[in-house]
Amino acid sequence: MSGWEEARAIEIAGLSYGVRLTRAIDTARAAIVMLHGFSGSSEDWTDIAAALDDAGYAGVGVDLPGHGRTGVPADPRRFTMAETARDLGTLTATLGIAHAHWMGYSMGARVALYLGVTEPARVASLILESASPGIAEESARAERRARDEALAAEIASRGVRWFVDTWEKLPIFASQRALSEEARSAQRARRLRNSAAGLAGSLRGLGQGGQEFLGPRLGSVRCPTLLLAGALDPEYAALAQRMAAAMPDAEVLLVPGAGHNIHLEQPEAFRRAVLDRLDRTVTAPDRKASLPA
Repeated sequence: MSGWEEARAIEIAGLSYGVRLTRAIDTARAAIVMLHGFSGSSEDWTDIAAALDDAGYAGVGVDLPGHGRTGVPADPRRFTMAETARDLGTLTATLGIAHAHWMGYSMGARVALYLGVTEPARVASLILESASPGIAEESARAERRARDEALAAEIASRGVRWFVDTWEKLPIFASQRALSEEARSAQRARRLRNSAAGLAGSLRGLGQGGQEFLGPRLGSVRCPTLLLAGALDPEYAALAQRMAAAMPDAEVLLVPGAGHNIHLEQPEAFRRAVLDRLDRTVTAPDRKASLPA
């Protein structure tokens, strides 16, 4: 298996969601729903999707609103965390998935965590890469909202190429300079396929300044949770430790040689961590070997 096998468009309340599948969903195969980070898409998960399929899991990649092949909502409220979570619940139900394992990176990790807090019946386990519960102080959230609004306005006026040039220079991504030219170029190409309107809307609706701070509610997340952070990303490594301390069934894994984007910077370590966690979490009846009997 070399990645995604099927691409679908699923309409939810007038918004077309782009979805990728490793193969058809069936009740005998545990489903892993993957949510990308800001300016990414389900294409970012191609390598891990192949590994999941080989290990007997069904991979489902979702393009979040304004990203990839998912449309740009006409109503800006559709970008918000609550509306996105509602859409994801409808989307998984449409696919026949009642109880998914959710994996998310950065923005996608925040969405997955929100589902763990607000829709626990839909969440079998969480794998959260470079996650945050949001911003605790209201003044800091307001400041972040103002910065996100300013950046969104610039994206809308100056375009995606300007944004990608600016985004790639952020200090949080400094460790990615050690990647091969091929890896960096591939990520850049995926980012450039997004639209200015989609990225601006997502930043306004799903940015950390606009979301509820989930810190006081972390104790309600009782499903098995793996918090992954890069050892070269000290802010998010510390966040992972604080979050795990507040969650009943959480563990932290710090990945050496990785910054914010572990699955890009250390893909083999990421693959091993994800499969090990799933193998320890998913019960045997929920797995199905991908090889012929």
